[in-house]
Amino acid sequence: MKKALDRPSGGAVGALPHEEVILVPIAWDDIGGLADAHERFLSGAPLEADVRGPVLDSWKRCRLAGLEPHRTACPHVPGPGLDDRFLHAAEPVLGDLTVSLDEMGVTVVLCDGEGRVVQRRGGGRELLRCLDKVSFTPGCDVSESVSGTNGVGTALTGRRPFYVAGREHFADFLVPFACAGAPVRDPLSGRIEAVVDLTCLRKHGDPAMLRLVREAARSIETRLLEQATERERALLAAYWRARHGALGWSWPGHTPPGPGTGHRSAELGPVDLALLREKAEALIASPEHTLDEVVLPGGRVATLRCRPVTAAAGGTGVVVEARIRGGPGPAAAGPGVPAPPRAFPATAGTSPSAPSPASPPVAPGTDGTPPAAPHTPVTASPSAHGGDGPHARARPGPDDRGGSGRGGAEQGGDAGGWPLLVGETGVSRLAVQARRRLELLHDAALNIGSTLDVTRTAEELAEVAVPRFADFTAIDLPGSVLDGEEPEPFRAGTVLRRVALGAVHKDSSLYDVGAEIRFAPLTPQARSMDGRQPVLEPVLAEAGGWLTQDPARSERILAAGIHSLITVPLQARGATLGVVSFYRSAKPAPFEDDDLALAQELAARAAICIDNARRYTREHNTVLALQRSLLPRGRPEENAVDVAFRYLPARTGVSGDWFDVIPLSGARVALVVGDVVGHGLHAVTTMGRLRTAVHNFCSLDMPADDLLAHLDDLVCRLDRGEGWMTEPSHQGSGIIGATCLLAVYDPVSRRCTFTHAGHPRPAVVAPDGTVTFVDLPPTPPLGLGGTPFETVELEPAEGSRLVLYTDGLIERRSQDAGAGLDTLRTVLARAGQAPEDTCEAVLGALLPDRPDDDDVVLLVARTHALGPERVAQWDLPEDPTVVSRARAAVTAQLAAWGLDELAFTTELVASELVTNALRHATGPVRLRLLWDRALVCEVSDGSSTSPRLRRARSEDEGGRGLFLVSQLTERWGTRYTADGKVIWVEQPLP
Repeated sequence: MKKALDRPSGGAVGALPHEEVILVPIAWDDIGGLADAHERFLSGAPLEADVRGPVLDSWKRCRLAGLEPHRTACPHVPGPGLDDRFLHAAEPVLGDLTVSLDEMGVTVVLCDGEGRVVQRRGGGRELLRCLDKVSFTPGCDVSESVSGTNGVGTALTGRRPFYVAGREHFADFLVPFACAGAPVRDPLSGRIEAVVDLTCLRKHGDPAMLRLVREAARSIETRLLEQATERERALLAAYWRARHGALGWSWPGHTPPGPGTGHRSAELGPVDLALLREKAEALIASPEHTLDEVVLPGGRVATLRCRPVTAAAGGTGVVVEARIRGGPGPAAAGPGVPAPPRAFPATAGTSPSAPSPASPPVAPGTDGTPPAAPHTPVTASPSAHGGDGPHARARPGPDDRGGSGRGGAEQGGDAGGWPLLVGETGVSRLAVQARRRLELLHDAALNIGSTLDVTRTAEELAEVAVPRFADFTAIDLPGSVLDGEEPEPFRAGTVLRRVALGAVHKDSSLYDVGAEIRFAPLTPQARSMDGRQPVLEPVLAEAGGWLTQDPARSERILAAGIHSLITVPLQARGATLGVVSFYRSAKPAPFEDDDLALAQELAARAAICIDNARRYTREHNTVLALQRSLLPRGRPEENAVDVAFRYLPARTGVSGDWFDVIPLSGARVALVVGDVVGHGLHAVTTMGRLRTAVHNFCSLDMPADDLLAHLDDLVCRLDRGEGWMTEPSHQGSGIIGATCLLAVYDPVSRRCTFTHAGHPRPAVVAPDGTVTFVDLPPTPPLGLGGTPFETVELEPAEGSRLVLYTDGLIERRSQDAGAGLDTLRTVLARAGQAPEDTCEAVLGALLPDRPDDDDVVLLVARTHALGPERVAQWDLPEDPTVVSRARAAVTAQLAAWGLDELAFTTELVASELVTNALRHATGPVRLRLLWDRALVCEVSDGSSTSPRLRRARSEDEGGRGLFLVSQLTERWGTRYTADGKVIWVEQPLP
């Protein structure tokens, strides 16, 4: 075999421009290796990587067909053969290949499209004796469903080149051989017409045989294409001979008409010619129509007429002549003036050029796929009998005065027409189909993947395919893909969910959208996902594996008229995401090979879009989970306010909106709402930083304006420290753009302090429904630095609602902030008093749907007052003897509140705090008890010096008071005021 690779196999077999490398292992010994794998397969044991995937798939099909290895043989069938056109194209290629392999012990086999042997060439004596023994001779049927896995039948079933050797054959009688087969397609229709096969004894087998048969198949396809162009050139010559002879011209070497006698085609541009060619192809493809009119820009009208043509060798075709009327330009040529050949257009996409029998037209692609315009646009002449044919349209053109045939043409001035296109009816039908397929792929590229939603992308695939390609299209995906996770390898029993179903009508008995499906191992869908290859079932009623899924449902599907199926795995970036099934029922023609290629292209484009949507879903869910973990969990429990909140993440990306309800000392509460401009992970992590910083600053009991000043300074330092503001490539990645609103409510004084940094104004709703937007002075967002923040203090009535929100609530693309505020005011005035009712009413009016491009946070807090019955305070003189009176007052108050269990601890704490205030501070001293969710004891004085917890040494006489306080209470701290400080402690209630 090395000799065949080193030297060319003849002029007909050319080198491949892009050779595909296929690594195929040499078959193992019959004892062990593949023989054991074959036995395990027959017993039903799993094989996994022991056998090549294509071979294992073929074994499964053989078992499904009911074949038994020891009983399978090659039966002979009558009448195998190929038409003369194909044999004429294949003869020189197979002859050269046979000569090049003459000394290799390899026979060259040609089979028809059904897998029946037509010719067998060459091969040594030993090989031929073995082939005759198993009846591998002309006339035998080696299709896979009859003879099992082999180079011919499996290449036909898989529709691709295939190499098999030794025990990789399913049938025992083929084990002594190695063979490689490649299908040969008609270059115009893409249909498999034959198979070229190389067969040798197993000891001479080499995977390089696969390259040889692939080259041979492509060479035959090239010669078939050349035959088509030869026929068209013959029609072209016949047309000009008849045309010029009728008008008294000579051919070849005629003299074109002089200036002023030209026809109107010289005015046509590339767009006009492309439109006319498209209409001409459709006209040739429709035998019942011979006349058409095309309206061109500028008020011109083109009349297209079909004329039958017969070449000298007997080949028949159709010529389309065009005449242009109306619009600017030179006058139409008079009667008897022929059309100059230069107006004849070349192949689609090229400019008009003069036809020449000596210059062959441009050939379509030779890669086995149907070309966009399979026929070569050459002209042909009217036949001797001429005429338009019996199927001309009833609506004649303006220049058709009742005549048909050549007599009518001559009298009606048909000499002014010019040949536009020539071809055969079947070839033009293929051209129209190819154009429709290209249009379908173009629409798929535009319409599939318009969103980053997995389900919607699957629905778009169904909408594109139905009804232009299939009557029913079903897309099934595993739940992991819908959730954005990485898809797992497909295994038997994997649950898929029907995500989309496109249908021409509802009565199909197919699984509905939302159904969970476990495809049986032998169904086309399972075979597609398992083998990662498309599966074509032209006749669904004969597909035994398909019937194993649900026999009763399968019968109903067949009864509904569904007769053909293509299943294609959705694959992207090496992963299988699901499967798409195309069904035909109303369309009479079953799916063919060229439909399989189109289905693969549609599925490939959709798979990329689905995978993009899946990856986006995964990233979105990750960022959303991170953001939710950074937001408050559950509803905060505070006596000062009743709180309800809503957080709505955007559809297109998670941003950095957040909120907080933070308890402060003295029964106060801080309400915080913030917004980080931008989306994605950076915005979420920035939000987490700012929220943590706000918590830390609140624990220091800072005034509201000081807290924002420290937060602004922190943002500036973070920006500078991480270099975001100095690197041009990171501009816009810093925290600048974050806004914040802070409201601190004191239930004892019923006063609320507001301050903000570039945030929308909050609303205060009085118990009577009056809505007031707090008039906060404008301030820039966080991160600019050096801007003082001002506060506004209000005293809302008890039961008022404080409404804080982010800009996503009132600002949308279709609505500005002013209109949103007006709507918000109206809704708040009508909403119920409960915070939950307020949230529902506001979102129902302002955001009936989930936000598209920005998160939304809404925080509603209804205020409560801590009445005088729960507050006790005493102003203490600067007298050391007042400590005992303070202890007695605390004990009496706790007894009145029924908190005697806390009397001893509270008495000790109050005594220590009052003693420290009298000893170390100045100014008036005040003792206050608050009975809230905890018992709060506060001592205030006029000093700004804060006590410090320290560890006293053994010889120290003092320094242990605050240590005892911290051990006896839950928490303690210092709060600074305008005229001093407050030392506070909290104890949990019994």
